[in-house]
Amino acid sequence: MKLLVTGGGTGGHIYPALAFINYLKTQDENLEVLYVGTQKGLESKIVPQAGLAFKTVDIQGFRRSLSLENFRTVAKFLKSVGQAKKIIKDFAPDAVLGTGGYVAGPVVYAAAQLKIPTLIHEGNSYPGVTNRFLAKRVTKIAVGFHAAESYFPAEKTSFTGNPRAQEIADSAKVNQKFDQPTVVIFGGSRGALTLNEAFVSALPKLAEAPFKTIYASGEIYYEDYKETFEQYRDKENIEIQPYINNMIDLLSKSHLFLGRSGSTTIAEVTALGLPAIYVPSPNVTADQQTKNAQEYVDQGAAVIVKDAELTADKLVQAISEILENKVKYEEMHKASLLAGVPDASERLYQLLKEMVQ
Repeated sequence: MKLLVTGGGTGGHIYPALAFINYLKTQDENLEVLYVGTQKGLESKIVPQAGLAFKTVDIQGFRRSLSLENFRTVAKFLKSVGQAKKIIKDFAPDAVLGTGGYVAGPVVYAAAQLKIPTLIHEGNSYPGVTNRFLAKRVTKIAVGFHAAESYFPAEKTSFTGNPRAQEIADSAKVNQKFDQPTVVIFGGSRGALTLNEAFVSALPKLAEAPFKTIYASGEIYYEDYKETFEQYRDKENIEIQPYINNMIDLLSKSHLFLGRSGSTTIAEVTALGLPAIYVPSPNVTADQQTKNAQEYVDQGAAVIVKDAELTADKLVQAISEILENKVKYEEMHKASLLAGVPDASERLYQLLKEMVQ
């Protein structure tokens, strides 16, 4: 199979695509993949590092407020459709997969105009602008959250989950849990100010807690709090790092996650069957992270603490109520396992095969 993949801007669009490509390699020894992104996007670094062929189109996102810049965006979109058509004709793919981000717009749109089978994957519970625009034009639609189904035509929409979930579930099967109940607190690669402030204030209580806390502050915040962090270096149940490189390995050995609720994070957490305390970012369009987390709260796999309400006491209380209550922990653990989709890539692959047969 020859597959053209597009999606970018954030890791939430890129990593699921890469996870799916990795799965396809195990199913099709003749697989050829071309990834199309933008020159300035995160994908321009991540995709070539993954060893994939990479080409770019020149496109930018729409401003959400009235702006003359949007006229330039329209012009760029039309130009990028032409660029995408040339790339598609040269590569001659059997199908095109878009995983979101504004770069997917012109590429998938161009493929649809060229009558090539097209599939989009919506990773969030509330669809982005690009996928809503493409919905009527594509062959099939896959969603990572049941809540997203209502935004798309039912006859061509399927729930698959997030491909990252299957990759995580497969890679973590051999790991054993830490002997001591352990919570991982992580605010993303750059950290989160609210989480840092609450965690620093909670350190005296966490240091005396019957569970272990592993915390990643984010590089930009570590130096700000380094002096305070040093005071807890000798505490056996406190571990503080600027960043955690082996996050999946660590999560698979831990018992509880506390952090933001991006779609990829949730896919990883539920793939491992972890209960979660989500603190949705207030800086995401359409309050998307709260909508993401709510689906798993409804299933009993998680709780939400609002960013504006996160304090040291609330942080310690939320962790303690789960890790120190065996019945509640087991209920949330089972709900998380049930909510996870460990065969997400296989489901997406079946949709792809249906299109190209």
